Amino acid sequence: QVQLIESGGGLVQAGASLRLSCAASGRTFSSNAMGWFRQAPGKAREFVAAISCSGGRIYYADSVKGRFTISRDNAKNTVYLQMNSLKPEDTAVYYCAADLAYRSTLSTRGATYDYWGQGTQVTVSS
Repeated sequence: QVQLIESGGGLVQAGASLRLSCAASGRTFSSNAMGWFRQAPGKAREFVAAISCSGGRIYYADSVKGRFTISRDNAKNTVYLQMNSLKPEDTAVYYCAADLAYRSTLSTRGATYDYWGQGTQVTVSS
């Protein structure tokens, strides 16, 4: 069992920055690849970023590449999403997720992630 708790969301103006955190507990965090996803109102959930268990492999959606940075601190059982140059289209509920399976490549499919947090709202005003 894995528990994930996101924090750090909020209301900001376009161009601002936010850092989301996802605190994990329940099993060996350092063994899991982690991902961030988001879902805007009326839209499907979409992949944002993923990081391997060691942090050595990272993958971003094209829509956030160059603006968002995913990282992890295995000593703190926490994964982060630093979001810079935020745009109104980044407005969504952001979820972190844990992938318990060993994979040779990071997954961008939500269905492959085993545990999810409750989400944190990010709202970017224009």
